Formats: sequence, C-alpha cells, structure tokens
Amino acid sequence: MPIVKFIKEKKEIEVPDGANLRNEAIKAGINLNQGLNGFGASINRVMNCKGMGMCGTCRVLVTKGMENTNKLTFQEWLKFKTIAPTPLPDPIPALAYVGHEETMRLACCSTVQGDIEVESGPEINLFGENFFS
Repeated sequence: MPIVKFIKEKKEIEVPDGANLRNEAIKAGINLNQGLNGFGASINRVMNCKGMGMCGTCRVLVTKGMENTNKLTFQEWLKFKTIAPTPLPDPIPALAYVGHEETMRLACCSTVQGDIEVESGPEINLFGENFFS
C-alpha cells in the first residue's frame, strides 16, 4: 500500500492504491483546505466545495512522487493552466502563475498510486514577478 508523507504536518499515512488524497487526509485529521496563504483555513475546513474541484482551497504541492498520481484533471487544468478572461485589457490569472504549476495539484482531484510526499497549503506569491505577467 502506498505511503503519503505530509511534510508540514510531519505525518505519514498508509493509503489503499487509487485512494483519493483529500479523503485520506481528512480520515487522518489533516486539513488540506488551507485557503489563500493560510488565510481562512479554519472556515475553509467547513466551507469548501466538498471535493468537487471548484474552490481550489485544497491545493497541495507534490514534492516527490508526482509520477505516482493520476493525470491532471479538467478542473485542475482550469485552475492551474488557464487565465480568466475579463473585459479589461489584461486577463486575470486563475492560479496559473503562482509558481510550481507543474507539481501543484488539487487534493480532491488526485489519486494516490504509489508513495508521494505532499506539502499542504503551499504559499502563493501574490506580488511576485510571475503572478501578474
């Protein structure tokens, strides 16, 4: 059975092959719905999309074992790879320019197929050079 290591929480859990990362974290008592840079983590524990891939608060950074997860889902692609069109001259990035786009996942959309290491609630640099580019 695969082992998921949560870096910030210093916790390792054993999960069944093909298990949903969000569901297994909830069973282990780990809150992955961190919100924006930790802001709103307590309310996001209750107020979230319940694993539908819409809110984006359960984003995690897979630091090891990215190949042991499923392919990017459509919901994740919308969050991490696209930009939101606006009537303004410049489009607003969704989460496409926050850094770590290749290893960022939504826990609710990720299945575990082997050993992985996960950083919950990775920081988003809202004022960095990549965010508004």
